[in-house]
Amino acid sequence: MSAEVGQFALILALLLALVQAVAPLWGAHRGDGVLMAVGRQAALLQAVFVSVAFGCLAYAFVTCDFSVSLVAQHSNTAQPAPYRFAATWGSHEGSMLLWVLILALCGGVLGAFGGTLRETLQARVLGVQGMIAASFHGFLLFTSNPFLRLDPAPLEGMELNPLLQDPGLVMHPPVLYAGYVGFSVAFCFAVAALIEGRVDAAWARWVRPWVLAAWIPLTLGITLGSAWAYYELGWGGWWFWDPVENASLMPWLLGTALLHSALVLERRGALVSWTILLCILTFSLSLVGTFLVRSGILTSVHAFAVDPKRGVYVLGIIALTTGLSLALYGWRAPAIRSGALFQPVSREGGITLNNLFLTALCATVFLGTFSPVFIEMLNKDKISVGPPYYARTFAPLAIPLLALVVFGPLLNWKRDDWRAVMKRARVPAAMAAAAIVLGLAFNGLKGVVTAAGLGLAAWLIVGSALILVRRWWAGRAYLARSIRTTPRSIVGLTLAHAGLGLLTLGITGVTAWESDKVLSMREGDTVAFAGRTLTLTAFETVQGPNYQAREARFTVKGQGAPYVLSSQKRFYPTAQSQTTEAGIKVTPLGNLYVSVGEESPTGVVVRLWNHPLIVWIWIGGFLMGAGGAVSLSDRRLRLGAATKVVPVSAQPAPAE
Repeated sequence: MSAEVGQFALILALLLALVQAVAPLWGAHRGDGVLMAVGRQAALLQAVFVSVAFGCLAYAFVTCDFSVSLVAQHSNTAQPAPYRFAATWGSHEGSMLLWVLILALCGGVLGAFGGTLRETLQARVLGVQGMIAASFHGFLLFTSNPFLRLDPAPLEGMELNPLLQDPGLVMHPPVLYAGYVGFSVAFCFAVAALIEGRVDAAWARWVRPWVLAAWIPLTLGITLGSAWAYYELGWGGWWFWDPVENASLMPWLLGTALLHSALVLERRGALVSWTILLCILTFSLSLVGTFLVRSGILTSVHAFAVDPKRGVYVLGIIALTTGLSLALYGWRAPAIRSGALFQPVSREGGITLNNLFLTALCATVFLGTFSPVFIEMLNKDKISVGPPYYARTFAPLAIPLLALVVFGPLLNWKRDDWRAVMKRARVPAAMAAAAIVLGLAFNGLKGVVTAAGLGLAAWLIVGSALILVRRWWAGRAYLARSIRTTPRSIVGLTLAHAGLGLLTLGITGVTAWESDKVLSMREGDTVAFAGRTLTLTAFETVQGPNYQAREARFTVKGQGAPYVLSSQKRFYPTAQSQTTEAGIKVTPLGNLYVSVGEESPTGVVVRLWNHPLIVWIWIGGFLMGAGGAVSLSDRRLRLGAATKVVPVSAQPAPAE
């Protein structure tokens, strides 16, 4: 019965989305408060019915209702309960229902807590959001229905992809989708502003928290995905420039640019049109990620489906959403002006330069991701674009961007003096120089790139700490009060920039000093590697809840007390597939990574990696997300804005 309830709830949600798409827009056009109120209620009810639908599907998975086709394809009774629940979003249909759920919840929040917005702006935002929701409800119901029944129902189901049966993958999709879908709200605000042709204080105050609320889970989702790929795939890497990895990185890059430009808009009223354009492009790239994993156009371990028909539907949504919004932008943009003038040497100027680099980085990733598709369409030739391309194109843009990060918070708004800025930056510059000297001392002239990376990491970490130190030093006469009254947004900024420095440190360490070895071993064999000795003490079969595994256990000596590492080659009988579970010893200075491969008459293939400082990559990523969360908790970001209307067209043009 749960499938029928879920199906009916989805149909009602589609009807409510259509009402939400029409009623508030028409009400805002006519100034009809009743119709605008209908839009708010439709958004709230839609969130309720989509939640019911998702709950019904989750219930079917947890209770192993194999009469539901999706449950039979992705779950069985031997599968541990947490993974039966995670299978709710472990398929194309289930993941799209999760996508729609997050979208509906965003609409519900807008309807319930948007009272500080001007009524017509809220109505137009909800109307645009209803259009997006209706298109994806249609996608679910007509091409990807998660509630299809099987008759007769099988006695036992199949299985969730074994690669997804992992604690990291329980959280990764929901967190990542919260980022993707969260940017839809910024998109809706942008389109609503274009429809009205004006921006008010409430618009600026509401956009930035929503951008930050989307950026945080996207950052955490990318970090979780990288960590999962590292320990679950057994390949010893943390980023492969896979097309679907790139699909999450592109909206993150533009979302980061949007986050900074929205700050300029809120604080200074500048970069209005640019911020609106970033809102449109960031969400469009989020939709591109949805397209990539569902179209079959690119091959990836992350792909949910390879059905071109579904891909065409999503591509149509992207074309309509992006095309119509850009057309509206082209029509309204000439009238959109912002009022704050600023000099090149200013915080506004620094953020503008930051935006240019981030946009260029995004364009580089987009070209590398889609050029194989474009070339194959033109002349049928197949090419691959891998890490060498990004080393030559992405890194040269990322390095100067990271060097500029420290200057941003040190700059004053509107205008500043370059010599004064350099004076403020002397401490992080000195620490960066010391790190470079140490790097050259240990690596010689051949290690110039490594030394530069260490210097850049020190520059970012010390520069981020300087944000708080300068503020506290200015209030040193009342230091305790100065510390206590420091806005959370400043603390969050410090944490996020420090996380970026730690990520740079981790990338530098593992890139410069990684070592590996591949060999065949039998029980009792010993190998020396990276200052350690590893002995294969046991190689035996173990039984898991829904898999069989060949487990290798190694005793490791050297660099501290002895310890045991285990690595497994798992076989899942139902799915008829294998996975590799790596054995990893994690330390602040680096990881020892052991992965077992195929067996042969000469023993089992063992792959060893030494990954210096790699753990700081993920610590840095999580710290960036935590910094965003601290900033979002700042009370100033959660207060409603004034409702006074400021027509954009009436504001003087900026010096952009």
